[in-house]
Amino acid sequence: MDSNFLPLFVAVPLAAAFLTPLVSKFWPKLADVIGNAVGAVLLGLSAYGLLYLVTGTESLVYWVGGWRPVPGLPPLGIAMVYDRLSALVVLVTNIVGFCALLYSVRYLDHFTARWKFYTLFMLILAGMNGLLISGDLFNMFVFLEISAIASYALVAFGTEAEELEAGFKYMVLGEVGGAAILFGIALLYAQASTLNLADLGRQLAGIGQTPLFWFAVGTLLLGFAVKMAMVPFHSWLPDAHPSAPAPVSAFLSGVFIKVAGVYAMSRLVFNVFDLSRATAPVFFDLLVGFGLVSIVAGGLLANAQRDYKRLLAYSSISQIGYVLLGLGIGTEWAVIGALFHVAAHGLAKGLLFLGSGAVEMQAGTRDLDRLSGLETKMPATAWSHVLGSLSLAGVPPFAGFFSKLFIVLGAIQARMYWVAVVAVLFSGVTLAYLTKVTHKAFFRRQGTEPTPAREAPGTMVAAMIVLVVLSVLAGLAFQPLVAGVFRPAAEVLLNGLGYARMVLGG
Repeated sequence: MDSNFLPLFVAVPLAAAFLTPLVSKFWPKLADVIGNAVGAVLLGLSAYGLLYLVTGTESLVYWVGGWRPVPGLPPLGIAMVYDRLSALVVLVTNIVGFCALLYSVRYLDHFTARWKFYTLFMLILAGMNGLLISGDLFNMFVFLEISAIASYALVAFGTEAEELEAGFKYMVLGEVGGAAILFGIALLYAQASTLNLADLGRQLAGIGQTPLFWFAVGTLLLGFAVKMAMVPFHSWLPDAHPSAPAPVSAFLSGVFIKVAGVYAMSRLVFNVFDLSRATAPVFFDLLVGFGLVSIVAGGLLANAQRDYKRLLAYSSISQIGYVLLGLGIGTEWAVIGALFHVAAHGLAKGLLFLGSGAVEMQAGTRDLDRLSGLETKMPATAWSHVLGSLSLAGVPPFAGFFSKLFIVLGAIQARMYWVAVVAVLFSGVTLAYLTKVTHKAFFRRQGTEPTPAREAPGTMVAAMIVLVVLSVLAGLAFQPLVAGVFRPAAEVLLNGLGYARMVLGG
């Protein structure tokens, strides 16, 4: 394999986004066929690409239009970079994306304009994949905005008043974050006169950490904080994710907030700004602080909810805190844990949102006080929820246990013992509010009648089962995954400007 396959991650979903409206005029169900075929192709490409990097070279670089850099001159062409970090997150993105598309085949039966849904979802996939493999800062922003604009429309897809209000609020705050990111990019360009990530890292290393540099870093962090719904910039998420269709909620919470916020921020912080806990302890202490605040606030607010999907939305804010915590601690085990949690949370939260959509579709409500005894009516959905909850809460042998364990080990390694205690305690809070959902919705409460419902259609159940199986397998196979996938991905971040040498050589 060479790097010529990299444009397919963007070209295939983008072509499908334009093709779907045309072919759907002849047969509306063709939108399902095209959408799921594209999801399968992207999943296959991402799995094969990760396997190739694990067993072969450390990275692949594609220069768009053949505009390779000339020694001694700044790069003029646009680079697509596929290293072990981007390959990991691309795989998680396309696993959740494929499961959401498979789930949508029957879920969309109670929506109109099926082709519009698939067109927008293809744009989100194109944007997310493009952001992950982009080696150019401005193109990262362009791909981010493509996926963000499509997500605004999908949040409001049901066109009810609540959904339109949530979509508008999400759009306003999302574009505030986008404007902050664009302003930060302009500041960096003013300093370094380049936007290629590898070259930008080298130029900034020569300039040093000036006040303008830190102002640009702070501006970018503000923008990414909004995109990842970090407390206190989270107010859009509890309205947006419950209002969106279930497969969109699964993708937004499972993937979007981590790619648009956490991945983009960590790529810049470690590989472009060349920051580490040793060189910028105050900055990393801020990440730890924001991570802890997100864990605590998101967990307590989730525990207070009675709306099934709103509870899961607040839970996403809490779980993002764990990823920030791992990155802020900055030790090898903590960063490995943060990346492992990106995958574990993506699988588990995607699963839980798909389960909530099945319950709402079949039972007609997501009010936990009005649900009871669904385990007898919807056993596959019920047990998918239970297993996904155990993973998210960090119960062995699921993936979420090992991701949180490594973050705690990283905190102990850095002698942040009280941070480790908080991380463990709020895993218990996670288990408590997810057990509340299990008790209220799925197991019959004394004095209540089972909620009338029946099991979700086959493709919806199949999508949930895929995520259950992957959550279990990722936990059982944690040792080879850490050795072959998560540690090499963490090393990409911890190597700092080694990213520049990987892309440009020298």
